[in-house]
Amino acid sequence: MTKVKTTWLGHASVKVEFNGRVVYFDPWLDDNPAASLKVAEVEKADAVCPTHGHIDHLGDSFALVRRTGATLICSPELGFYADSKGLKEGVEVYALNTGGSWQGQGYTITMVNAVHTSEIMGEGWLEGPIQPGSGAVGFILAVDQGPTVYFSGDTGVMADMALIRDLYRPDLAILTAGGKYNMGYREAAYAASLIWPRYVIPTHYGTFPDQSLDLDRLEAEMKVRAPGVELIRLKPDESFEC
Repeated sequence: MTKVKTTWLGHASVKVEFNGRVVYFDPWLDDNPAASLKVAEVEKADAVCPTHGHIDHLGDSFALVRRTGATLICSPELGFYADSKGLKEGVEVYALNTGGSWQGQGYTITMVNAVHTSEIMGEGWLEGPIQPGSGAVGFILAVDQGPTVYFSGDTGVMADMALIRDLYRPDLAILTAGGKYNMGYREAAYAASLIWPRYVIPTHYGTFPDQSLDLDRLEAEMKVRAPGVELIRLKPDESFEC
């Protein structure tokens, strides 16, 4: 049985490692006040998966791809934007849409739905025009002979989480739960009841004063709504293995 090591890098950024492979989700590093890891320190990445175009999620995705030779797994719209920055479809970029999958060596990444508004916070955000981002997505990472990880990205609670449970059976759900731009306590606990993983890691809190999370309160909500699902408490740079 392959073990998967998940490291919360701060804010919504996560690194997942298994069998010598490294996958980054929403790697916002250099300008992230909660992240100690910086782009210049990253030695390896096999896949980089930004969920949407907001700067705290798209972040340093392109820089990591250039530095490591990883494949950028993203929506077509982010893929078009990456192309304008010199990353080419079929070379560094593999664009998916909801329901599509990319096959790595010993693992599969599938794009799933999320409920969140987003354009692309590139240079157009300041100078105009704003580049369309086509909303947001989440990802399923299924490791051969190992666990399945659901990375929600920014989302509200949604009925599709029951479909994610039935189709992919995640062992670990990484849920954004900062309560302003994504799920709050009730929503995250109800999401856990829909997905019904073994473990939940909450993210997207503690970086800024207006996005906080009382882990005791979330755990109490989960005990009512999703009994048996274990809340994993991590600080930035801490890891969990399953």
